Amino acid sequence: MVRPSRRREVAKEFVCKGLINVHSACIAFSISETCYRYHPMLSDENAFIAEWLMKLARCHRNWGFKLCFLYLRNVKGFHWNHKRVYRIYRELELNFRIKPKKRLYRDKPEPLSVLMSINQTWSMDFMHDQLSDGRNFRAFNVIDDFNREGLGSRHLGRP
Repeated sequence: MVRPSRRREVAKEFVCKGLINVHSACIAFSISETCYRYHPMLSDENAFIAEWLMKLARCHRNWGFKLCFLYLRNVKGFHWNHKRVYRIYRELELNFRIKPKKRLYRDKPEPLSVLMSINQTWSMDFMHDQLSDGRNFRAFNVIDDFNREGLGSRHLGRP
């Protein structure tokens, strides 16, 4: 996707060469005539902001935009608009690349344990359900893993 500023530059090149008029250039490059006639007001303060951002990027490599902006705002006391600082931050291409999460691979999964007798291991869990009249209930269940027998169930709370 081409930015409107770049399309404006190309349209101005075509008009300066005399290939087409302003109206046709604006239609061809899908920009408004207001955009074509716009002259950005670059201030010296933008260069000053860029210098600060470059200093912070060199000193603190793992800081993102938010930390840089908060440092400039709260520690240094500059009262620049965050949108303006972010625009300059992006133009300097300081924004981090979002790294994909790495998947952890196991060498060899552990085999499941085979149970030999009753009462070797138990499992416990909380259960939640709803009665036909709309009341909720909770229960604490203990189950023997060998024969899947319910050893106990304790009702929690009001029915």
